[in-house]
Amino acid sequence: MLTIIAITIGLFFAMNIGASGAAASMGISYGSGVVTKRVALLLCSIAVFLGAWLGGGEVVKTIGSGIVPSATFTVPIALIVLAASALSLFIANIFGIPLSTSEVAVGSVVGAGMVYQSVFLGKLVWIMMFWLLTPVASFMIGILASYLLKNKRLTRWMKASKSIPILSTLVVFMGIFEAFSAGMNNVANAVGPLVGANILSTENGILWGGLFVAIGVLLLGHRVLETNGKKITDIRLEEGCIISGTGAGIVTAASIFGIPVPLTQITTASIIGIGFAKHGKSVLQKGIVVQMLTVWIVSPVLSMTLAYTFIQLLIEHNVYPIIVMAGVLISVLGIRSLIKRQGHSIKVPQEAARDLKK
Repeated sequence: MLTIIAITIGLFFAMNIGASGAAASMGISYGSGVVTKRVALLLCSIAVFLGAWLGGGEVVKTIGSGIVPSATFTVPIALIVLAASALSLFIANIFGIPLSTSEVAVGSVVGAGMVYQSVFLGKLVWIMMFWLLTPVASFMIGILASYLLKNKRLTRWMKASKSIPILSTLVVFMGIFEAFSAGMNNVANAVGPLVGANILSTENGILWGGLFVAIGVLLLGHRVLETNGKKITDIRLEEGCIISGTGAGIVTAASIFGIPVPLTQITTASIIGIGFAKHGKSVLQKGIVVQMLTVWIVSPVLSMTLAYTFIQLLIEHNVYPIIVMAGVLISVLGIRSLIKRQGHSIKVPQEAARDLKK
């Protein structure tokens, strides 16, 4: 029974991966008006399935046995790890935020490893370095590309009517390539714990995981596609080619070496970089950008905490860590409330002083 539940949660997680990560890969093609939303989701679903099926095995091995020993993944623990990941990601999808499934999945695995002091710290640090460096690199590439594309000769060529079909075809191809790389990298986040617990073989894991990621793209991906394509900044065709090509290249290379990387962060950081070059700091103040940055920081910590708490409570029957976490939560909320009250109390005397001056 637990095995069936674990597989069900893993496939549900795979659907949410399709909605959050894979759909964002076609955001540029959709946002630039080259393809409609339906066509973008259909192309993305096909590409992401092929990427998972043909090249997802190495990252599956990392999630299943590279961060913690595979012996850590019993069926109940695999179930809890997947439940914590799926819950974190599902909450993000409700709000239409392109969340990094890699961060959520790795956070949950680390939470399980913390319970049994079995985390491979060297591997974890290596992965986290990629998390930090790849979005920064994409942001800088986005800025650099935007300035390079201001070249007068290049601008005149791109405005010519003959260049538009070429750029349109290229941006769709790059989007498909990026979706393919998403399948290679992200399917492991849903099936890695199942493979680690020997519930599924690697071959069956990437097959069924890829299929359900593709289904998730079609059924749940429209909101994230809208967010990446329309709500951050306007994207021209030539900019879209560079953004998608950069993201796809980074993620494909990482997948070959079995490194789970945040595809959504890479793509979105490039888009923000383009917007920064066009509009300056104002793009960083947009609510959608601030919200995404907040979720990116919170997501691995949230999934790690959920996995750790559930394992301690349900498997180890240890309530003390839960009591400590509740105390920390109460303290944080109390401090936050106190800061707000102090801020309000400071404003009141200032307003009174202004009234006296009048």
